[in-house]
Amino acid sequence: MPAEAVAGFAPGLPVDIRVPDERTPEGARAAVADADLLLGDFTGLLRVDADLIANAPRLAFVQQPTVGVEHIDLAACAAAGIPVANTAGVNAVAVAEWCVLAALATSRSLLWADGEVRAGRWPQLDLAVHGCLELAGRRVGIVGWGAVGQAAAERFRAFGCEVSYWTRTPRPDSTGLDDLLATSDVLVVVIALGDATRGLLTEERLRRLPHGAVLVNAARGGIVDEAAIPRLLDEGHLLGAALDVYDTEPLPANSPLRTHDRVLLSPHVAGATAQARLRIAVAVQDNLRRAVSGEPVHDVVNGVDPVVRRR
Repeated sequence: MPAEAVAGFAPGLPVDIRVPDERTPEGARAAVADADLLLGDFTGLLRVDADLIANAPRLAFVQQPTVGVEHIDLAACAAAGIPVANTAGVNAVAVAEWCVLAALATSRSLLWADGEVRAGRWPQLDLAVHGCLELAGRRVGIVGWGAVGQAAAERFRAFGCEVSYWTRTPRPDSTGLDDLLATSDVLVVVIALGDATRGLLTEERLRRLPHGAVLVNAARGGIVDEAAIPRLLDEGHLLGAALDVYDTEPLPANSPLRTHDRVLLSPHVAGATAQARLRIAVAVQDNLRRAVSGEPVHDVVNGVDPVVRRR
């Protein structure tokens, strides 16, 4: 974003805005060398790592304008006494709606049918063979029980689905991961990426899903074994898959996912509604104001005192 656009996150605040001259690690280090406050990267491509922190002796606060913080070295920031905040919950409704939309479109083979009609064919009788299932009455398993997972559960239940969930912190009504997989006709992945969840859904685990299940991933690439998805689709073990996130973004041109007619592809925009963008802007503005005025900032994710102190 240009500097004048970034300035919109800090209206009326006594701050000078600087953006990297180029979107590279070197450009980021140069831009934050004498910075007090750091507004993170929407794409997650520019890392806030120990090297960047070591080159920013004045840095006192990092505000990430997304929920995910996997590209920020939280431990290094904590060691330096730098609170890191995200925008927790602001896109929960948007992502939850995308999950329902994706599950519906995939279950009904809508993208395949659309492509057939655009190609001049009329697959009215073929649709039943390709796959056309209602959501009502199906079992939905949700991996992750944060704001997005809970919002998704509410919406799937409204469609008449039986909903179960797994979370890293067991709860009285949660389900074990293996049991969840074995009973999920639709598996919705909305858990944060971290050391404990990277590679969580291996091919072996995905094969525990019932035959003909649908996979929806709105979390992060790296949680689900992306390379296994085409095989599971070709074998019929999965009816379809809907993906908003990938191991590498943008999705490589030679990825087999691009040509598979049972895969719905979305360019990491599940949370990018106009309403969610507005909530992000409001949350960032409020936290930057709090940081400058000495009030505790919201949604600190690395355990540091939320009162920002200049270094």
